[in-house]
Amino acid sequence: MKYRRILLKQLELQPYFDKEVVHQLSEQFDLKSTTVDTYISRSLKNKDIISLKNGLYISTEFYNKNKNNISYFYFLANILRRPSYVSSWTALQYYNLATEVIHTITSVTLKVTSNYKTKIGTFSYQSIKESLFSDFSLVKDNSDLPVDKFDFFIASPSKALFDLLYFKTRQFKGLKLKDIDLLIEELRIDIDEMDAEERKKFYSMVKNYIHYE
Repeated sequence: MKYRRILLKQLELQPYFDKEVVHQLSEQFDLKSTTVDTYISRSLKNKDIISLKNGLYISTEFYNKNKNNISYFYFLANILRRPSYVSSWTALQYYNLATEVIHTITSVTLKVTSNYKTKIGTFSYQSIKESLFSDFSLVKDNSDLPVDKFDFFIASPSKALFDLLYFKTRQFKGLKLKDIDLLIEELRIDIDEMDAEERKKFYSMVKNYIHYE
């Protein structure tokens, strides 16, 4: 019990961790692998740690400290499935372009489509081909507040909208350019609030893709 509490105290400093990290920390106490696995199981049962997926965890203490920081969730979304970037509805909400409240954190990945339903929320990943895995950047958390800081990859406003429609229409199947504005209106997206340069980039992406396909 003593060593488990010591390990938990060290893990509470980590934004996330896996079994390898736990085993590395436990080596200083010369603990057996089976003992460490038991500690993990017991900590999950006692709700001291939270499982994000098989072998990947966060401490409840660290989560409670950062649960109101959206940057932390976007950061975790990047970690859960690599490579990936936050996009679609989630990114549009981040840029204040979506009128609906979005709860699921949606990302785009080169890996297969997948969903992770965790105790801290649902993380959705949509698979895209490598040629379209682009137009995203790393947002640096430069907040002056005395809190933990988290950087994350997120699509540009134009790419977030492109990705949303790409998956919504099954890769713009059967769509013409004239159909795009109507679809955007139906989805209640405030495209007029998007920067003019970003709007230009969006229509260029769609035009090039539909023409290319």
